[in-house]
Amino acid sequence: MAKRKTKLQLLQQTGPSEKPRQSAQSVREDFLNYLRGECHLADNTVSAYGRDLTRFIEWLGERRLDAIRVGDLTDFMACLLDSKLAPASVSRAVVAVRTFFKYLQLEGIVTENPAELLAAQKLWQRVPGVLTRRQVDAFLDAPRKIDTFWQRDKAMLEVLYATGCRASEVCTLRLQDLSLDQKYLKCTGKGGKQRMVPIGCKAIEAIKFYCETLRDELAVKRDHQHNELFLSRNGRPLDRIQLWRLVKFYARRAGIESDISPHSLRHSFATHLLAGGADLRQVQEMLGHASIQTTQIYTHVEHSRLKKVHQQFHPRA
Repeated sequence: MAKRKTKLQLLQQTGPSEKPRQSAQSVREDFLNYLRGECHLADNTVSAYGRDLTRFIEWLGERRLDAIRVGDLTDFMACLLDSKLAPASVSRAVVAVRTFFKYLQLEGIVTENPAELLAAQKLWQRVPGVLTRRQVDAFLDAPRKIDTFWQRDKAMLEVLYATGCRASEVCTLRLQDLSLDQKYLKCTGKGGKQRMVPIGCKAIEAIKFYCETLRDELAVKRDHQHNELFLSRNGRPLDRIQLWRLVKFYARRAGIESDISPHSLRHSFATHLLAGGADLRQVQEMLGHASIQTTQIYTHVEHSRLKKVHQQFHPRA
């Protein structure tokens, strides 16, 4: 009995064995791998979270993760605001830190989650920039035969506006994703989610013309041929930076002075559909939005329909 008592006392004195403490940087890498492998987040989202956590770890310094309290996290957010980060970037950093601490709690690295009490500042919803229909026509007609790859550029711009796809989705479109006879294409969005998107006749004509006249010529410039639809001058898939530059170039040529980007065509696509009477849920599905709230921002952009309804039905319009 005495011997047993001594062992019990020994256990009480020593306590359970502790895990070796990991550095914040190594935990960061494990967390990003968790986001990729188990949460299946898009690469761009993982990269953004990685940048936010790099700032957090630099601010953390020698402090231990399990010693952080909500007051410390509030100080970190204040530092971000002092560094003149945009409100959207600060709010994303809040989400990144919250998700990071949930992971730490899941792994047993921390016992309490102070980030649960962390409040993000409320963002003003920014109304997205939208092109008028006349501007869209001028923009889509901007590629000319004097341009080296005008067939590709014309098809690319038509696809951006016809489908409302994101720049990354257009860059990763493959030949096998096209169902032009059925007037559909399959695109891969955030988190690897796939959806079928309708495509109009003008975009289909532009794609067919590009494939018949130029794409094979670009494809043979490399030993290993890529299946992506839009190729660069060296036969590699067109990337988002190249696409962004082309959109800027053709916007200037079309005389569009507002700050336009590939996302402007996505905004215009959604706004013009809603103005034409499309159902909000259908637009949500075409855009690949997970939440209807994300799509609802476009209802604040196009007021012409509301004016028409008001004039038609209000007795004193």
